[in-house]
Amino acid sequence: MATTSPATSLNTLQFQTSAHKPSIIFHGRQKNSIFNKTNFSFNPILNSNSDASSLKWRTKVSFFQEFFTRRDEQDVKRLKDELFESIAPLERGANANQQDQDYVDQVASKLEAVNEVKEPLKSNLLNGKWELLYTTSQSLLQTNRPKFLRPNGKIYQAINLDTLRAQNIETWPFFNQATANLVPLSTSKVAVKFDYFKIFGLIRIKNPGSGRGQIEITFLDEELRITRGNRGNLFILRMVDPSYRVPL
Repeated sequence: MATTSPATSLNTLQFQTSAHKPSIIFHGRQKNSIFNKTNFSFNPILNSNSDASSLKWRTKVSFFQEFFTRRDEQDVKRLKDELFESIAPLERGANANQQDQDYVDQVASKLEAVNEVKEPLKSNLLNGKWELLYTTSQSLLQTNRPKFLRPNGKIYQAINLDTLRAQNIETWPFFNQATANLVPLSTSKVAVKFDYFKIFGLIRIKNPGSGRGQIEITFLDEELRITRGNRGNLFILRMVDPSYRVPL
């Protein structure tokens, strides 16, 4: 984030013009030439004023940097609070109508615009287990099914950058799991290649080859992650366990 600082004058420097030649006044003493080494002498008062002015300038810069940093942090917190409040009654998105989806997407876009982690695939903030708070993905929400046949418990996604592994975890009632390898496509985007699934948390099935996709991490901090899929789906997740390890 850029900061601005007021221009600061080191010393009074006045230029006077005459019909014949320019002259300069340093603290009231006139010299006939800018580069007249014989007449020019070092002025300790000038140097002292310069140091004091420089210190004053640095103090002002530090103040404005702190001011704008604090303001940016407050803006992020306000937007995060607004996002959490808007998705709280939507049951991970299952109850969201088009107006709800548009509003959530709008707030998420504002957060993405102030994202400070520009290279999330190089950040340790990504590691651990995240709880899915909201999504537009119908493959996860399963709103075409009766409610008792949907994943009604919490849903998690875990990522470990050192092993480039990811895991999706459903809880009640099916306890399904899926693990995947991640292939970086940029510093914010990965290809996801699932290698096996677990049904009811017990029956392991090798991926037949169709389970793959891409995700881009568009916002990341120690609490919140916003991700967008290659099919246009939005995912909003909150960190719950930074120490969690995905099985190899």
